[in-house]
Amino acid sequence: MSDKKQPVPARANPAPVKPQSNAGEIEAFLRQARTLAASATGSGRLILSLDATMSRQPTWDLACELQGQMFDAVGKAGTLSVQLIYFRGLGECRSSAFVTDTNALKQLMTRIECRSGHTQIGKVLAHALKQTATAKVNALVYIGDAMEENIDDLVEKAGSLGLHGVPVFVFQEGHDSGAEKAFKEIARLSKGAWFRFDRRAAATLAGLLSAVAVFATGGLKALEARGRPEDRLMIEHLRGSGN
Repeated sequence: MSDKKQPVPARANPAPVKPQSNAGEIEAFLRQARTLAASATGSGRLILSLDATMSRQPTWDLACELQGQMFDAVGKAGTLSVQLIYFRGLGECRSSAFVTDTNALKQLMTRIECRSGHTQIGKVLAHALKQTATAKVNALVYIGDAMEENIDDLVEKAGSLGLHGVPVFVFQEGHDSGAEKAFKEIARLSKGAWFRFDRRAAATLAGLLSAVAVFATGGLKALEARGRPEDRLMIEHLRGSGN
């Protein structure tokens, strides 16, 4: 993915370290994440995108553990192809191939180190558009904490994703108001959903990621059929009442 724009200055003063989830909450996530293997039906393609800039360093290890467990469960299901894309530093934005055996993606993610830099959400959205033009992408998951780009450019791309049937599920870490405004618009215009990435509620996050996987493989009908609380919450968001 090439970038013809000039590099922008790196962000300074990374966020202070905050408390991470306790062992019980993480274990609750792991138990729920394993249910993905039994709950995903049909087949689909999902892109998982990550902000790996320095402000996320305090919680990066936790995020890697949670998302790595999701990879394990989805890989066992064998019905969902997953692609990993991340950005960091000055213009670095990389993506993997789509795979059903996600062990390699988990290993790649755990080796990624956060680097100071500017957000590159526009590249992620443009990449998803390019991918779905080749073969249908059923969902895009984005996990990040900041937005430092032109919001008009982002919402234009989000609208295009919505027209192509690629909802963006945004999980926001932290409480940056500017990022929240942009993330909610990206979710709304793409016909996706916005949620808070709350490391104090790992089990809730597990359920929502599970719901995204079910949606990517079977759509709203699959969520309605499974009918778990997180599925009903996701349906509400997708139908507009949760945003």
